Amino acid sequence: MILHIVFGQSSAAQLKAAFELDPNLEGDVLVFEDDLSVGPLFILDTPDGRRARREWWTAMSAAVTAAPAGTEAPQEETEPAPPEEDVDPVRSLKARLREEEEVTVWIWAGQNAADVCGYYWLVSQLDRFSGRIHLIYLNNLPFLNEKNAVFYPTHLHQILPKEFLKAKKLAREVSLAEFELDGDEWRRLMNENAGVRLLEGGKKIRGEAASFYDKDLLQQAGAEFVKAWKVISQTAAKYKYPVQDHFLNWRLKELVKDGQLESRGELKTARDYEVKIPAAAANA
Repeated sequence: MILHIVFGQSSAAQLKAAFELDPNLEGDVLVFEDDLSVGPLFILDTPDGRRARREWWTAMSAAVTAAPAGTEAPQEETEPAPPEEDVDPVRSLKARLREEEEVTVWIWAGQNAADVCGYYWLVSQLDRFSGRIHLIYLNNLPFLNEKNAVFYPTHLHQILPKEFLKAKKLAREVSLAEFELDGDEWRRLMNENAGVRLLEGGKKIRGEAASFYDKDLLQQAGAEFVKAWKVISQTAAKYKYPVQDHFLNWRLKELVKDGQLESRGELKTARDYEVKIPAAAANA
């Protein structure tokens, strides 16, 4: 039996649709939602580390607590807060693998930092199940889109269900060397504890400060008010690999909070408010 692991519900939907085309691909699908390409990772394998990460997600999901003069009072974000209790999401997976020895794991990863960080996180904890853990990494591989044109997807949800039948041929067993080296890479990422993790190609991850995108967000804002979603989309378009909209939305709010931007509207989703450079800074 195959246990498929993906990172994000949108990827799960496309994979499940492929089961109807190939019964041999069918299996259970386990979805991990946490985007490990952003936020704290330090000692994430402990209750204290998981609590620190939950607190960060709560802070990021909340609106700016105090609006600068001249802006409307912000309201809470619509994104749900993470659970309060301490949950080790891999514990039940390992328990199942111990109990059901016939189960093999297929980890699906697109060419993006969230999936690659998720892979590192998992493989660092599954070494005792060597021989049963497989990776399907869509690393700079061509696929066909709805118009039958070749493209290079960064995320699984961009692939048509029929293309999963081709992708499954990429499944390969994670080697003993990879368990060791990629486990070490995960521990490096935890100890580095960067605010943002970027994919540089292959499986190479580079850490940067949480403020990494701030300069680009400021460049996209002008002397007149512009919709936050437009600032975010123009900033994201500058990068080869995808940038999370919710993270950029949080950074915009932090720039408002710090007085580097002025806002108009409710500081909720990126479609609810506008931003501009303060007059004094624009005239400097």
